[in-house]
Amino acid sequence: MAGNYDDVSVFELSAEREQVLVEKQTECCLMWTTSTGDPVGVYMNYFFHEGSFWLTATEQRKRIKAYRKRPRGCIAITSRGTDIGISQALTYKGNIVLHEDEPTKQWFYKVLAARVRPESVERQKAFAEHLDSPARVVIQLIPDGRIGFDAEAMFKDSAAGPSRTQV
Repeated sequence: MAGNYDDVSVFELSAEREQVLVEKQTECCLMWTTSTGDPVGVYMNYFFHEGSFWLTATEQRKRIKAYRKRPRGCIAITSRGTDIGISQALTYKGNIVLHEDEPTKQWFYKVLAARVRPESVERQKAFAEHLDSPARVVIQLIPDGRIGFDAEAMFKDSAAGPSRTQV
């Protein structure tokens, strides 16, 4: 291996590690573009179900207005804050579908609440009730592109190695 990391594409995140990361992490950065073409992103809770990433926001959020005009989006997920290793990262781009029907909303609220409030059924119920508002929109990102990176693979056998804060 060369003495630098100019081309990190060889440190691809394996399918197995990708699955663990997507399941363990609960937050991602959801991104869209503004009418002037500027990229914007916010951190949000998500879950992955049947090939899609699912998130939510209310109608007045700029991301919803942007997705109505430009239904393409992107999410980025890292292993930071999890117990699965250092600097694993995934980026997915794809089509956005906005759901406003009650059956989808009710299903979504329960699944998201269980994912982000696993410690208590009571807290899950309260969180789902908090989400249930007339202006709520469920965001589905159907990925059609992926970039994965595994710093653990990059630092294996490297004098640079992981920092102590990443171990």
